[in-house]
Amino acid sequence: MDNRQAIGSWLSGPRAAAEDMGADFGYRGERLGLPEAGPGSIAPLGRRFGALFVDWGLCLLIAYGLLANGDRQASGNWALVIFLAVSVLTVGTVGFTPGKRLLGLRVISEDGRRLGIFRVVVRSLLLTVAVPALIWDRDGRGLHDRLARAVQVRI
Repeated sequence: MDNRQAIGSWLSGPRAAAEDMGADFGYRGERLGLPEAGPGSIAPLGRRFGALFVDWGLCLLIAYGLLANGDRQASGNWALVIFLAVSVLTVGTVGFTPGKRLLGLRVISEDGRRLGIFRVVVRSLLLTVAVPALIWDRDGRGLHDRLARAVQVRI
């Protein structure tokens, strides 16, 4: 490898250098057998964050208005409990939370079926911890989805 190739691979980044060496990364969701775009494809990160903010906002409203009696600290704690309950109940029954439905997303198992209740509980508990949701794999799935063997797709 001469200096030009070395500098070129350095400037283009590690992914381009790996592709030059023959690595095939493919599109997000290809390893899971999902389409590249359209319904059933991996949900984009922006929509997933948007759905999370919608769900969290609804939970804060419920907590602040009904349970916390105006106490901000208590409303944050109650919002987390409500978020967990809403996530388990809605994802476990219909496959999406209100925010996910609003933004056209659904949570399914890796094999395309609905998640079982145990996997929904594991996923929701890890999501409330927040750190596993901030660690992604090549397909854009958070650690909470990987451990629950779930994937968020477009409807």
